[in-house]
This record gives sequence, structure tokens and C-alpha cells, in this order.
Amino acid sequence: MEFNALVVEKDEEKGITSSGVKKINLDQLPDGDVLVNVEYSNVNYKDGLCIGPGAGLVKSYPHVPGIDFSGVVEHSETENFKNGDKVILTGWRVGEIVWGGYSQKARVKSDQLVRLPEGMTTKEAMTMGTAGFSAMLSLMKLEEFGMRKDNGEVLVTGASGGVGSVATVILSNLGYDVVAVTGKDTSADYLRSLGANRIVNRSELNEVIKRPLESASWAGCVDTVGGDTLSRLLGQLKYGASVAVVGNAGGNHLSASTIPFMLRGINMLGIDSAMQPYENRVKIWDRINIDFPKKHFDSITEIISLSDLPRVGQEILEGKVKGRLIVDVNI
Repeated sequence: MEFNALVVEKDEEKGITSSGVKKINLDQLPDGDVLVNVEYSNVNYKDGLCIGPGAGLVKSYPHVPGIDFSGVVEHSETENFKNGDKVILTGWRVGEIVWGGYSQKARVKSDQLVRLPEGMTTKEAMTMGTAGFSAMLSLMKLEEFGMRKDNGEVLVTGASGGVGSVATVILSNLGYDVVAVTGKDTSADYLRSLGANRIVNRSELNEVIKRPLESASWAGCVDTVGGDTLSRLLGQLKYGASVAVVGNAGGNHLSASTIPFMLRGINMLGIDSAMQPYENRVKIWDRINIDFPKKHFDSITEIISLSDLPRVGQEILEGKVKGRLIVDVNI
């Protein structure tokens, strides 16, 4: 049986990668105990890297990217899942070191899957994907470390991106006063429609820190940018507030002072969605199912096909993607 997949190949002599939709068969899929008929995937920053230069994430070629997918179990060799079960996969380095969801069929290990929450569709699950999962994990961590609605504004950096868009919606839905940071003037109306009460241009935050403490402004922060932006906002957090560090679009470096940590007792919380244990994954998906309003699924979503991926993979690396791009692998 042959089916479609986005296959990335590499010219080893020239060090150049290329990608396109090709026919593959079941024998080419990696080992695993569950075969899934994939219905949807999506596009994350890591996917852009894997479609393009690889950036050290892809270990061998040819490769099928796609770090997220949802679909229906076709065949299971484990009691944990049966044929017909609707499932979600995010993380576990699937789509990076092993073949992923940009394919009409995927074979994976059963302990990498979770069941689709009741009332959620496979399309809605991929509107969330790693981005929504990371956004909710960030919120849960911030709540765990004491973030409260009555303590003031909560900052979301890179707010028009995947994680930022979902974080803005969920925080607003829960009653937080959301301030969205973006470098795109055209995104202001979009972010307000998601629930942001105020918009801040990223130029106000991406300067190198000038002094270790500034006005205490933020009751919490979901940061998808890193770099100078993260360094700067650490000195603007209120006493005891926390920042969830969930992205590095602005760079991996951190030119921070220890003063905000010592004098304001702030916290910097690392967010890793890829290797979360099963029990946490179920809790996070259940929270998403409750706290993300269904009315916003369509407003942050654009549907694309496998053949669109070479183009949008480059666009997401260039910061040109707004909201969530959902891949219907069967069109």
C-alpha cells in the first residue's frame, strides 16, 4: 500500500536539503506498535527547521517531518489502544529523529500517544498541538508558582505566533489582564480579537537591559522570544512573579542580572513539552479542552496541504506565520 508523505532529502556533497510530496509504503515507516491513519498535523518552528536546514534536529535522510499529528488507530499491537481510537501525538522527538506526522499514515510507540479528549475533534487537537500544549503547560506552571488574576497585567511575548496566540486566548478566557507583545503592526486587531487588552511593540522590550530593576509591571509572563527580550522583562516582573520560558525565537543568549531574583524573588520557569510524562499530558489536554473556547478555533487557524509545506516551512522560520497552520494530509 502506498500513501502520500512530505519527504525531505539531502544532497550530502552539497549539504543542501529539498522536500516534496512523494509516495511511500508501510515498510518504510519506523518501528512501533500502533499504526495511525493521520488526519491532521500542523506547523511549528521545529517543523520549519526539519523541512529546511535540519539544524541538527534531523539525524538521517530521507526524513518525514511533523512533530504533531492526530488521527485514528488503524492497527494496534497493544491493549492500550484499539482500532478506531482517536489519538494525539506531540513531542517525543517524533518528526525530528524519527519520521513524523507529515504523512497519511504514521507508526509510533503506544506510550507516545494520548486519547483525544471527549468533545474535541482531531482538527481542533492540531489547532492546539505542541503550541497549545506548551501554552497550557506554561499557564499551569505560572499558576503553580502563584500567578493570580488580581495581581495585574500578564505579558505574552511573540503573541501573534502559535504559542502566543493560544496563550492569549486562554489567559483572557480565564479572566487575566493580557498584554500582547508583537513586532507586527498588522497583528494588533487580531490580538485584540483573541482577548488582549493592550498591545506593546516588541521594540520596547528587545533592547539590552540598561539597569537591573525597572518598574514592576507584570504579574506573570509567557515568553516565546528569549534573548534580549527575556533579559529585559526579568527586571520588570512584580515581586514574586514568574516568567514561563517556552521559546527562543529571539536567540538563546541571556544577558541577565541576578538582582531581580534576589530583591524581588522572581522565578524563571523552563517549559519543555516534548518529554512530559503521560499523566501530565492527560491533565494538560483536559485543561485545554475546558479552558480554550471553541469559538476561537477557526479564528486562529488556516488549513494547508502537504504540498504547501516547503513554502510555509520557510515562512515560519522568517516569522511570517500568524496563528496556527493546520495540515490536512488528505487533500
